Amino acid sequence: MKTRLTLPSPILILALAGLIFSHGLTTGAPAPEGSPPTTEAKAPLLDPGLTSQSRAQLPESGSAFGIKLAHAALDRTRHDVRYEPAYVKLAYPGGDVDPATGVCTDEIIRACRALGLDLQKLVHEDMKANFSKYPKNWGLSRPDRNIDHRRVPNLQTYLKRQGAELPATQKAEDYRPGDIVTCTVPPHLPHIMMVVPAPDGGSRPWVVHNIGRGPQLEDNLFTYPLTGHYRWSPAQGTGAQ
Repeated sequence: MKTRLTLPSPILILALAGLIFSHGLTTGAPAPEGSPPTTEAKAPLLDPGLTSQSRAQLPESGSAFGIKLAHAALDRTRHDVRYEPAYVKLAYPGGDVDPATGVCTDEIIRACRALGLDLQKLVHEDMKANFSKYPKNWGLSRPDRNIDHRRVPNLQTYLKRQGAELPATQKAEDYRPGDIVTCTVPPHLPHIMMVVPAPDGGSRPWVVHNIGRGPQLEDNLFTYPLTGHYRWSPAQGTGAQ
């Protein structure tokens, strides 16, 4: 009698990878070398300039900074990115993992960096001055500029300290382009996404996120239990709480 081999599902594999990254269980060894960054970008799922119908709605539905941030997030959907949660030693400031790799937080970091905002530096400086205010989920005794900004709970804490926190409701009208939202992917994996306009110009906002397939534009704002809602701008983020 032949034994039938049952392979784990892709969802289980992704969940395990996310769990390792979010809880800091990586060894600290560099990530395996990936293929060089692709020179052929994917066709955008939504014109980064947005459709004329969506553009007409933006001035009323989002701040100027939020609109720019949404554009930067939409541009990310043109890039091929392999989901890779390994710890990597980064340059500082402005450090990034291989552009062909990344996790959910890297899409937020890269969108902000396109507007001249370096979350690696911003989070690290705030953590140095206020380490006790940040989560202790990883057993660290001091900040680590290689990884701190790439962890969802740390980004949540930073944005909250910048006065950017809003209620995480189930009402579509409460969300604007450029808003950052966090959620829990079952069973208990932290995840982060960027709110953008719907591709058809509809009133229900969509998100850009990397949940395992690289940066994607999807109607997933309310798919998972929301844990945070943030509306941040440089002018807003001048005084920590």
